[in-house]
Amino acid sequence: MAFVVALVVLVGVICLLDLILTVGVIRRLKVHAELLSKMPSGVVTTPEPMLGSGEVAEPFEATTTDGEAVSRELLSGNTLVGFFSPSCSACHERLPEFVSHAADFPGGRGQVLAVVVGSDEAARPQREQLEPAARVVVEPEQGRIATALRVQAFPVFAVLDSSGKVLVSGFQLDQVRMATAGV
Repeated sequence: MAFVVALVVLVGVICLLDLILTVGVIRRLKVHAELLSKMPSGVVTTPEPMLGSGEVAEPFEATTTDGEAVSRELLSGNTLVGFFSPSCSACHERLPEFVSHAADFPGGRGQVLAVVVGSDEAARPQREQLEPAARVVVEPEQGRIATALRVQAFPVFAVLDSSGKVLVSGFQLDQVRMATAGV
């Protein structure tokens, strides 16, 4: 009998603790709902991954892994650009898709630029996969090209025209592919 009483008391204490925690969660949700309702409409809470359509990249200069100079001024025609990081799992997943799209991009390898942000050693596996289909630049965090295009996340893709203007950009290569299908 004492065992049953102890078990009922224990269940009661657990239920009381659960009730207290639930009330605390409800109060926090009310506070968050109030904060969200005070935000102006149309406020974007996530930063853009990079420059958006119509924006122009700042001037940049870099050297590819093949020793070729690349810069905003040397862009000719439309250029497919992809940014990757060795520490990014999504980058590893989307890299084969980028390589495939780069192989089909008008103008071939000369119109494709892949930027791997990281140390030379860490970037080696991605660089080796990218080099057959793209000119590859390995640069440190906040390197020249990533800074010129205000890259905030990885992987991110864009198509630039010959003046460095972004025609389309985003996280999804399919969106970039569809937007530039007729370009």
